Amino acid sequence: MSQLLLDIAPDWQPTLDNFVTGRNLELLSALRHALAGSSSERCLYLWGEPGSGKSHLLQACVRSALDMQRSAVYAQGSVPQPAEAVAVDDVEQLDDAAQIELFDLYNRMRDSSGLLLVSGMQAPLHLALRDDLRTRLGWGLVYQVHGLSDEEKAQALAQHAQSRGFALPPEVTQYLLRHGRRDLPSLMAALDALDEHSLRLHRAPSVPLLKEILRRD
Repeated sequence: MSQLLLDIAPDWQPTLDNFVTGRNLELLSALRHALAGSSSERCLYLWGEPGSGKSHLLQACVRSALDMQRSAVYAQGSVPQPAEAVAVDDVEQLDDAAQIELFDLYNRMRDSSGLLLVSGMQAPLHLALRDDLRTRLGWGLVYQVHGLSDEEKAQALAQHAQSRGFALPPEVTQYLLRHGRRDLPSLMAALDALDEHSLRLHRAPSVPLLKEILRRD
């Protein structure tokens, strides 16, 4: 039975199509090939700074696998039960017991031709994990998830606003990029709060309303 362990608002879901690619074109292509079964690599490790998009990509891959009627599961900082596609986010959070579980899962997924996706903040070589697990994670494809430029973040924000049913004024985007937190999840959260605030007041999203939101933080 398919499983999906995602804590995502129901009105917006991460997909490979709504991921703003930036400098990650090769990575996105590799994920699509892996999901389609047209790649021999069955383990992909993604690393990058917080807010770079690792969680988005892992959750998107799980959703894509489910759409293909395959069993798939996503877990953050823990190791789930085996499925045809498994995504383990924030691998550096695993304790000793969980690291052994992931090592065993890696071997099982390789033998069963399943797809294992793992993410962390550092490249495998620099992870504070068991040596044998670090080695296994480095055997597959390893990609750094590059953060977005301000122009790409503006594109992502406009796309997110459109998915929520409103047009984002350019001046709101510019103000948010200058005065909001720099990582994309925080920017998205501020945009969601602005949308909810403007709906409550029956006013269009604007810089004054955004200032009210940012002052709450």
